[in-house]
Amino acid sequence: MANRIVVDPVTRIEGHLRIEVEVKDGKITDAYSSSPMVRGLENVVKGRDPRDVWAFVQRACGVCTTVHALASVRSVEDALGITIPPNAEMVRNIMEGALYMHDHTVHFYHLHALDWVDVVNAIKADPAKTSELAQSISPWPKSSVGYFTDIKKKITRFVESGQLGIFANGYWGHPQMKLPAEVNLLAVAHYLEALEWQKEIVKVHTIFGGKNPHPNYLVGGMACAINTEDPGGLNAERLAYVGKLLEEGKQFIEQVYIPDLLAIASFYKDWGAIGKGFGNYMSYGDFPVNGYNDPSGFKFPQGAILNFDLSKVHDVDRRNNDIEEFVNNSWYEPYGEGADTGRHPWEGETNINYTGPQPPYDQLDVSDRYSFIKTPRWKGHPMEVGPLSRMLVGYARGNKEIQEIVNASLVKLDVPVEALFSTLGRTAARGIETQLVANWTMEFYDTLINNIKNGDTRMANAKEREPERWPQECKGVGHTEAPRGALAHWIRIKDQKTENYQLVVPSTWNASPRDPKGQRSAYESTLLGTPVADVELPLEIIRTIHSFDPCIACAVHLYDEHGKHISQVSNVAGCEI
Repeated sequence: MANRIVVDPVTRIEGHLRIEVEVKDGKITDAYSSSPMVRGLENVVKGRDPRDVWAFVQRACGVCTTVHALASVRSVEDALGITIPPNAEMVRNIMEGALYMHDHTVHFYHLHALDWVDVVNAIKADPAKTSELAQSISPWPKSSVGYFTDIKKKITRFVESGQLGIFANGYWGHPQMKLPAEVNLLAVAHYLEALEWQKEIVKVHTIFGGKNPHPNYLVGGMACAINTEDPGGLNAERLAYVGKLLEEGKQFIEQVYIPDLLAIASFYKDWGAIGKGFGNYMSYGDFPVNGYNDPSGFKFPQGAILNFDLSKVHDVDRRNNDIEEFVNNSWYEPYGEGADTGRHPWEGETNINYTGPQPPYDQLDVSDRYSFIKTPRWKGHPMEVGPLSRMLVGYARGNKEIQEIVNASLVKLDVPVEALFSTLGRTAARGIETQLVANWTMEFYDTLINNIKNGDTRMANAKEREPERWPQECKGVGHTEAPRGALAHWIRIKDQKTENYQLVVPSTWNASPRDPKGQRSAYESTLLGTPVADVELPLEIIRTIHSFDPCIACAVHLYDEHGKHISQVSNVAGCEI
């Protein structure tokens, strides 16, 4: 008989997520992903001026900052046929690139690394050996014996005091923790360094957008004008500072993040065969260099892969008429056509009908609806989205830049291509693309600076956004490749107002419940077959789920016009949601 394991809440993520699995003979035989948060931010923007919607939906999440605003503005631009100036496109790319650099690095060190790194074990390390290791894998200057001796003393004080602070409640001493003490010390030292570094890269957002999170930089194409002579504006000094921040970020990624990733991954090669899933991967493509309407110029190619087949990449229609969302296993009113009927997002509804258990409760009734996340499908297929999907699509498309860096990483780890289809592959893909994006962001910056030097300072086209120019009815979709995967916002405009609005976000694809055919989505599918060494300490579940970098706040949300929760429940730990 299978044991039911409940992990609620899953920590070190954005939002609230519950995972239940059944374990038999030491392996997971079934899995269920549930969010107790409520979806519905889409209803808040109905009837509003489409030009204002981005400011509301950007608040879906404080981690995925700016990508929701970008997807929203692109949806309106798509509906109205607006093309932005090249400089605005470059600044958008720089802002998104800086987000990737920040988001992926923070995820690796502060959300995911502690699934692999034993902080307490680091106090057993020899600082001299850690220093030798650090210098052998990277030229990063902070690598002296004295430096690691000081870090070890700091960790030792934490441990001996019994108050671990940010390192409390970890899986310390778990049999699946395999790193030598010296690697653990190295990783903890860089965990602390990354805390300091991440404060710097977000300054790019404050320069172009005024603040972070939720920078303001998109209305009319761009909100900030370039004036190289104005000491209070976006002048030459501030532009140079952006370049400095991007270069420093690139250096941290290349000399700290990537060497650490490869060093840690080398001890967990067995995870190249765990967390495989169903083998369907999708990317909308992003980082346009020839305009948003020309996907052939995207740095991240668009496409879909089915059943692990890298020999064929299916085109993904930019307007995505092949997408449907289902609510058969979600706590919403069934669509009028029936509980098993899906709808395209342009026709979607978000009407709550909660019939689930009142927390606290022991287990989900998975024979009924069990999540507030909807279930999207592409041509009837469940799809995984995120860094692994982007790298696989680019690799299969024959993108030389992506192929070279992926192949080089496989050689360094001495693992086959098949290892990409795994928890290890998902984690490695995030690091690989961070390195790519850091390079691309410097290219976007150089292009912007060259345009300005050549006299092109155009940043906006506000006149095209005046309502008197709009058709009576229109609809559009805005895509981005958010750090966590394929993101799309869908809008229908009528009489200059938002008639309908739907978000289909990365964690909707990955974390959703089963569809009417019983097909699992990515979280549920990738957990199948995972070995669990200790059912009381199910670290293995957390490793695979964290490899997706869940953002459940994006997937489910509902507030009234005063910013108050319309629905409020408590999870099993008694925490208000």
